[in-house]
Amino acid sequence: MYMQSMKLSGSVSRLCTACETKSRKSVKITSVKKKMVEKYVREESMIRGPKFLVRIRSHTVYENTSVKLFCTVEGFPLPVVKWCSTDDTAQYTVVASNVHGQASSQASVIVKSKTISDCCVSLSVNLLTVLFLSLSLSAAMLPQIHYTKIHITFLEKFGPVFASEGGSVSLTATMTLNPNLANLQPEAQWYRDDTRLSDSKWVKIETGRGVTTLTLPHLYKDDEGLYTLRMVTKGGIAEHSAFVSVADGPPPVPGAPGAPMDIKIHDANRDYVIVSWKPPNTTTEGPILGYFVDKCEVGTENWTQCNDHPIKICKYPVSGLFEGHSYYFRVRAVNSHGISKPSRMSDPIAALDPTEFERLHAKKLGGKLDVVSYHDDLEAEGKPPGAPSGMYASETDRTYVVLSWKAPAYSSRAPMWYYIEKSMAGSGAWQRINTQVPVRSPRYAAFDLAEGKEYQFRVLSANMYGTSEPSEPTGPIQTEELKGVPSAPGQVISTRETDTSVLIQWAPPKEPNNLIGYYIDQCVKGSKDWTSANHKPHKSTKFVVSGLTTGETYIFRVQAINELGLSDESQESAPLSVKAALKPPSAPYTIALLNCDGHSMVLNWQKPLHSGGAKIKEYYVDKRRAGTTMWREINIPPLTERGLTEGAVYQFQVYAANIAGLGPASRHSADYTCEAWNMPEPGPAYDLTFCEVRDDSLVVEWQKPHYTGSGPITGYQVEYAKQGTSNWITANETAVSHRFLKVTSLEVGTNYVFRVRAVNAAGTGMASMSSDAVVAKAVPGAQEMSCEVEQKTGDIVFSFESCQMSEESHFVWKKNYKEITDFSKGIVIKTEGSHTKLIFKNADKEDFGTYSVSVTNTDGVISSSHLILLCFSPLLSSPLVIPLKSELSYKILERGRMRFWLQAEEISSNVTYKFFANDKELSGAPNHMGHDVSTGVIEFIMDHFTEENEGTFTCQITDGGGKAQSSLVLIGNGKRLCGLLFKCEHTLACPHFSEFLSVQVGDDCSVTLVCKAAQNKLVNWMAAANGLINSGQKKKKEKKKEYTMLTSHKGCIINRSIRKNVYLSMISNLGSPPPGSSAADLVISCTATGIQLQCHMKYYTSEMNITWLHGDKGMYSIIITDLENSYKRTLELSGDVNESLRPRCVCCLPLQTLSLTCTVCGDPRPQVSWLKNGADVEHAISLDQGKFASLTIKGVSMDDSGRYTMIVQNKYGGESVDIVVSVYRHGEKIPEAKPTLTPKTIIPPKLPIEMPQPKTAPSPAPSSPSPAPPKSPAPGRGVKSPTPTRRK
Repeated sequence: MYMQSMKLSGSVSRLCTACETKSRKSVKITSVKKKMVEKYVREESMIRGPKFLVRIRSHTVYENTSVKLFCTVEGFPLPVVKWCSTDDTAQYTVVASNVHGQASSQASVIVKSKTISDCCVSLSVNLLTVLFLSLSLSAAMLPQIHYTKIHITFLEKFGPVFASEGGSVSLTATMTLNPNLANLQPEAQWYRDDTRLSDSKWVKIETGRGVTTLTLPHLYKDDEGLYTLRMVTKGGIAEHSAFVSVADGPPPVPGAPGAPMDIKIHDANRDYVIVSWKPPNTTTEGPILGYFVDKCEVGTENWTQCNDHPIKICKYPVSGLFEGHSYYFRVRAVNSHGISKPSRMSDPIAALDPTEFERLHAKKLGGKLDVVSYHDDLEAEGKPPGAPSGMYASETDRTYVVLSWKAPAYSSRAPMWYYIEKSMAGSGAWQRINTQVPVRSPRYAAFDLAEGKEYQFRVLSANMYGTSEPSEPTGPIQTEELKGVPSAPGQVISTRETDTSVLIQWAPPKEPNNLIGYYIDQCVKGSKDWTSANHKPHKSTKFVVSGLTTGETYIFRVQAINELGLSDESQESAPLSVKAALKPPSAPYTIALLNCDGHSMVLNWQKPLHSGGAKIKEYYVDKRRAGTTMWREINIPPLTERGLTEGAVYQFQVYAANIAGLGPASRHSADYTCEAWNMPEPGPAYDLTFCEVRDDSLVVEWQKPHYTGSGPITGYQVEYAKQGTSNWITANETAVSHRFLKVTSLEVGTNYVFRVRAVNAAGTGMASMSSDAVVAKAVPGAQEMSCEVEQKTGDIVFSFESCQMSEESHFVWKKNYKEITDFSKGIVIKTEGSHTKLIFKNADKEDFGTYSVSVTNTDGVISSSHLILLCFSPLLSSPLVIPLKSELSYKILERGRMRFWLQAEEISSNVTYKFFANDKELSGAPNHMGHDVSTGVIEFIMDHFTEENEGTFTCQITDGGGKAQSSLVLIGNGKRLCGLLFKCEHTLACPHFSEFLSVQVGDDCSVTLVCKAAQNKLVNWMAAANGLINSGQKKKKEKKKEYTMLTSHKGCIINRSIRKNVYLSMISNLGSPPPGSSAADLVISCTATGIQLQCHMKYYTSEMNITWLHGDKGMYSIIITDLENSYKRTLELSGDVNESLRPRCVCCLPLQTLSLTCTVCGDPRPQVSWLKNGADVEHAISLDQGKFASLTIKGVSMDDSGRYTMIVQNKYGGESVDIVVSVYRHGEKIPEAKPTLTPKTIIPPKLPIEMPQPKTAPSPAPSSPSPAPPKSPAPGRGVKSPTPTRRK
């Protein structure tokens, strides 16, 4: 830092005495040079560009007086200052520059006359002189400085970058300047997270000719952040920002952590420094166990490790440095897998006394040579110094305290130093700390203190004559206590930002504990593959996650970090689908006048280029008189402005609005005079749009002019020109009557603008506003429309698939470039994703035309379209015919009915058909029509066929676009057919079976033989080898048999009770196994009367013999004996409890899924509930098949540790079981869990238990007697052997 004239200042040392030798002088001069070199070595790390601390200011002076302009500038290396002035502006400019850049300041000097009657005189050009002549002397003021406004437009911008450590990245932006002045170029400033960057070993910046580039040649995670380019001019700033992500490089050992970052050096002194850093993210790696700090002396490549054991906090005091030497430092992280790569080394730091230069003396010997010496080197007489004061702790940590104090007033030239003493608070016992090394500066770091203890400190000053009194002791200073990592951050909220980024916000942790920053993790919904969104701690509580996949759904979480490490993960955010956030639309543009009647105007403008992700709801128009600045809103319907003054000149501006808000205003229109139009030619067309853009052609569409002139419009002419030229070419020599035109013979890749003129009998009207530039180049990946005919339905289908789609995109189908809105004639549009179809159900000649489809909202542009031309005549000349498997046939049915039928190869559910007899359509009732889609059969059943119905029978089928017809002639055979039908009626009237004989087994083991007979008077039943059984309501008893017969005219049902030998025989004949073998395994059932052992059987009779056995060691058996064999089922109740049915102590790692499952039973079915530490749980609870109770915890975290209790309970009581869940961090050793039984707690019933009473079996009905079966041994009490109902 210096003024325009540099002067050396400082205290002047005494001249050397006459007895000082020449050698001592040479030693002093050598010391001067050495210290000056060391001084600049220390300042080398302070390189910076020039900066004006005090700028030059403008002056107003009387003529013939002197004026002095001065300023103050700083920078390193020393800036070079140049003064400039111009004769025509009376402005003076000072420019300071060094290798890191330049800065400038300007001021004006105004000279005025000393006499009041004279006018003000300026040294500037005549324009300024005239300005000052119009001012009075009393109101003389400095002129306003108008800077040249330079408009900067970015042509190419740099986007988000994702790289890894060890790579390189270049960020480039190109721009245009308007005006582009060679001597007035903008300054390019690069920032990372609001920190200005300059050229260094790690950053290279190049700027010139409208291009600026920032290069990071060797990436570290320190380089991650939000990079901002600011182009600074006197008239304003243009800036652009993008995020650069730097991930960890390949680790030296698989599973090793990432490297630490952001190495900082604090409190550098002559023998120690304090090194701090930030921990890496460990999303996929194990927890960090500690860090190693390395040092390297500048000029060597020998790295030595400073600590023998890993330290767990991110701060470490490095002692044992050599005074005057410079060092580099770096840090490595350690986990259970290995050691990480080293961090980026720190800037060089010199081990020097920070107050060393304050103790230097300088005295001029003449010329440019100065003699520099220390106060300490001078021999002087005097007395001890005074006591220091104001001692305090400037920094406090767990094991050290940095002390600072105010030096005493000291005038002696004898060297002075300090002694520091400490004492435990309240003890009164003082102990000197620095007994070996004298302290010369008023700052000292006291190490090796106890954590969490309170100390008091005091300081004494001393010189060669003695020691001062101690200073006032400090108050109790407590060293910091290890509080642990921060608590987890609060709720995480994700909101949409762009189509590839999401804004994340969260609440800070309740216990920050010296918070450093945050790490953000991301995960695709449905997976557990978490990845880091940032690799460098983020300080704010909001972060934009970039590089996401559009349309994908993500979940986010946050971790806080401090010197000790990372906190637990926050709760996961709600799933969010990535898409652009809604924002106001951009400004409309190109306002044009379409008509004016002298009192109102019709305006038109171009839609905004960007809709903001939502449909534009409305527009707002402002007006003002030309030459004024006050805008007034017009609250009128769109497009028309009423209430104008005839002959007045107006300007207009337009706003667009959507659901997100009001967009910016358009540029104001040209001056429009409110005069009625009366020219005979038409007014301008408007709303020029484009579709079907190809490499050499495109289609232009427009809207009809509002002003038609003296007669109707007869046609239109289209003109086009290359962008930037005025050579307009007419695309059509003959005017076209429709409002679209295909322009051909364009040059590939060339930008064109178009305009349209309307034509009437009076001539060609004024041209429309020029369109936006459109490039003659097909959209990459664009496909043509396809046409096909459905084979099944005969429908004509146009298909189109878009290569670009967004969530707001939709398809617009047009006929002859007019949107299709009438769907009453069988036109159907089907859209699915990026594919759309236009279907003609019943195409005819009215559908001739050109059909096109367009896609809106593609790539941020409102519309883009593709088209194909199609004629229907080839399709209509060959109608689709439905193929038939069999032609129309007939079949004679009973009761004089006739069935007509045919079979098609394939029909749809939408098929329609008609039957005709002698060209007269046959109705449905009382006849019957129907079809079967699966077989393709179509039938018509005539209820009564007579001789009058003879003739030609026809069936007409229509299915989609296909048709078919088949005919059958029944002429001359009417009498024969009628006779045949009469004969069939009487033949089918004889008795016959409508349902044949079948067997049904009832719940009570009864067997029923069932059949149905039609047209019968009498039914006879027969048994094998017994002959005919009498009919009617009769009984006939035979040996071991009894029959009950029921007859009727409509049918007959027999109910037959059979003894067991017949029953077993029938079961055997039906293919069923022996009844005893149908017994299932024994099961346990809990009831109100106690625990029951049950055996379920499919077939059971009272003749079976049931025996229960109880063996040793809890062995229970049931023996079932039928007529043929014996069957045994066994259940063992002894032995150890199946421990798999009870969960015990559970250990797991974070991010895993934990499922606690128990088997429960009870009658009635018990209710299951879960508790965690006595409170209800919020995880997923399920009860599968009524007996498997489960608690599922997805994404286990440290918060899920605790005691879980499962409670099963019904009206008879219940039990509860405790399960202990312990969650360990990755890398921590999980103790072995010894299998132990979990104690149960019995829960008594809440209400008295009602004992169920045995039910009395109902007596059999007297109308259907059956012989009583013989008695058999009754089953034991509580044994339930039900026979399931057999399906009929």
